[in-house]
Amino acid sequence: MVVDRRRSLSAGIRTTGIFVRRTLDDFDLPEHLLGPGVRDVLLYPPSRRAPIRLTSDRDEYRVADMAAVYEHAHRAAESAGARVLLGVRYAGASKGLARFADAEPVTARFIVGADGARSRVARDLGLDVNRRFLVGAEIVHPIAPGTTTPAFHCVLDPRVAPGYLGWVIDDGRHAHVGVAGYPDAMRAGIRHLLDDFAADAPGRAAPAGPVERRGGPIPVGGVLRRLVCPEGLLVGDAAGAVSPLTAGGLDPCLRMSELAASVAAGYLRTGDQRMLSQYDGGALRARFRGRLLLRRVFAGIRSPAMAEAAVRALRGRAGRALAARILFGDGSFPAAGPGRANAGKVGLGDEARREGLV
Repeated sequence: MVVDRRRSLSAGIRTTGIFVRRTLDDFDLPEHLLGPGVRDVLLYPPSRRAPIRLTSDRDEYRVADMAAVYEHAHRAAESAGARVLLGVRYAGASKGLARFADAEPVTARFIVGADGARSRVARDLGLDVNRRFLVGAEIVHPIAPGTTTPAFHCVLDPRVAPGYLGWVIDDGRHAHVGVAGYPDAMRAGIRHLLDDFAADAPGRAAPAGPVERRGGPIPVGGVLRRLVCPEGLLVGDAAGAVSPLTAGGLDPCLRMSELAASVAAGYLRTGDQRMLSQYDGGALRARFRGRLLLRRVFAGIRSPAMAEAAVRALRGRAGRALAARILFGDGSFPAAGPGRANAGKVGLGDEARREGLV
């Protein structure tokens, strides 16, 4: 059974929908739901003058129509035999019983918590919870066809995005304009900062239709250590499966969910609790020491002068190489399971279908 409190999967979307090349290489996402490839990244200082342009010889990013991607996954889950309930809110679990605010309780041998950065499932199962967050918000609106050249515009400006970035990117049909940062360092509310940024955001095309707003917390403390117990496990933002440096969450979500499906199915089939040790957040976390250190450095850029100096440092050969490695490299998130590097493309729901688990 899959339960989601949203009545419509097109409502309450919290992600920009940026998929990186490594995800596109490894997972069989529906081609018709992806925007054009993006090879250029422009990094701007607070002054917005003289951005650094980094260009890859490959498509590095594509922005997905996430409402359609969720609906695609919905159909895949049902075709695999899952019962999908929308408009039903999880209310708690104990002693093998899952309770809902809008439906009858059900007996649940194993619960997968995919319920976001502030996971209620994690607390109910006694697993680790996220404690370090950015807060992000963006506006999404249609654009006239042919009015933009695919590019990812990133603005390092702590006045609107302390500890992170402002961004502009589009999927060929919609522009995404957003900011994120540490809430305790924001001089105004996130919505006000977003409106300030969007007023003159570089690379933004004029709206050609209604504006949608998205937003929510982004965990940046790294993968949590205790992710699994005999009663269930965590995936996605609930597991802290977000790059501590770039705050990208779609690639780690897919990789960890693939491993989670395999581990859970094996455990449920055999009853052998030793299988749960394969889902080890501590082992994954150990591979993020460098990114966690860079996250602390990034978080320390709290003034326009510091941001201008940081961008200036990236203009040299070594700085450009570091930026390209972060933005275009293959190391955004480690493979989460044995044999992953040699596996063929995996479609949404394929691993669960192979293991008999959704």
